[in-house]
Amino acid sequence: MSIAVLSVGSNLGDRLAALRSTVDALRDALVSVSGVYETAPWGPVEQDDYLNAVLVVSDDARAAVDWWEVAQQLEQAAGRTREVRWGPRTLDVDVIQVVGAGGEPVLSAAPELTLPHPRAADRAFVLLPWTEAEPGAVLHGYGPVADLVAALPPAERAGVRRRDDLALTGADR
Repeated sequence: MSIAVLSVGSNLGDRLAALRSTVDALRDALVSVSGVYETAPWGPVEQDDYLNAVLVVSDDARAAVDWWEVAQQLEQAAGRTREVRWGPRTLDVDVIQVVGAGGEPVLSAAPELTLPHPRAADRAFVLLPWTEAEPGAVLHGYGPVADLVAALPPAERAGVRRRDDLALTGADR
């Protein structure tokens, strides 16, 4: 059994549809879903704002590498290309953390899958939605996610805006 935390984002095309397609594809494994957040792009490339969310998923048959493969397949299905590092994306799916059987965090230093995600503790667009999807979450090696959010600069937190007019699940779909 494994439980994974996935950060999803899109800033090209129909951003909400891209996130919703991810939720739909993972519906059988879905434990919880955050609301939708809008954030300025991270990194040096000029581009439009992202829609972001966090999904918590669980599947008895999937290991950490399986979640990474699912993420790659979802990005490919959404037409993602990797032309520019930190560039615009139709869909970005990052595996943030995986917890295996017995509640033990999965650690990985593999080039394709570093766990926990090496920059998650510094990214408000991951941490804020994660606290909503899993209020008592702990990022292995860093501590409670709520504490990580509190430690972020106020401007960083303010740049991640919850979009109450958008939803990934529920009656408005």
